[in-house]
Amino acid sequence: MSDPSPSPIKNKILAALPERDYQRVSAHLEPVAMNHGQVIYEIGDTIDYLYFPSNAMISLVTQMEDGKIVEVGLIGNDGISGVSALMGRELSFERALVQIPDGAVRVKLSLLKKEFDKGGTLQELLLGYATDLMRQVSQTAACNATHITEERLARWLLMCSDRVDSMKLNLTQEFLAEMLGTRRATVSVAAITLQSANLIHYNRGHITITEREGLEAFSCECYKILAQATNNNGEMN
Repeated sequence: MSDPSPSPIKNKILAALPERDYQRVSAHLEPVAMNHGQVIYEIGDTIDYLYFPSNAMISLVTQMEDGKIVEVGLIGNDGISGVSALMGRELSFERALVQIPDGAVRVKLSLLKKEFDKGGTLQELLLGYATDLMRQVSQTAACNATHITEERLARWLLMCSDRVDSMKLNLTQEFLAEMLGTRRATVSVAAITLQSANLIHYNRGHITITEREGLEAFSCECYKILAQATNNNGEMN
């Protein structure tokens, strides 16, 4: 009886590694469960582990003195958490929390740093991703400052969908409001607008993107800019 086929590698950085490099890195990878709301780094924490999400998604959020939090970045199967630690910054700039639960693998920073310092494809992929993430953070800041909530919500849902490879997202209005830095009532109105246009279906924390092309057309230009930049930098989407 033949051995079953190996499970596909869902994280796009790991999947892009040559077989020899992947086998060397995979020896250090540890599967972990990721639960909704779990904080993997607090602001100022030392980064000991880096996480490669498969179906999970991690939000990077910053907190104001009044306690208000705003999301500045998303990490899903396109990337890795804590990438700045590979370049010498071992304290987390943001709070990293699990927004969509599911699987991931993690690796000790010290072990991945040794592989990173060897150069080659792994280093190239991680540096490319770091560039993508910096671009995402800066574009998100511009988006939050200039675009209406409905457009930002559309952009954000599309980015979430890309990073978990699913049109179905489990997200409460309260959590959406925190991530978008606005009031729950404002998010409720924005969600109703998108649903009335038949772009999404929303019910008790479950969001389904029903018209992908229409949602892209409704979104602000930030989604297209980020998607194009990611494709040009390695076709990770």
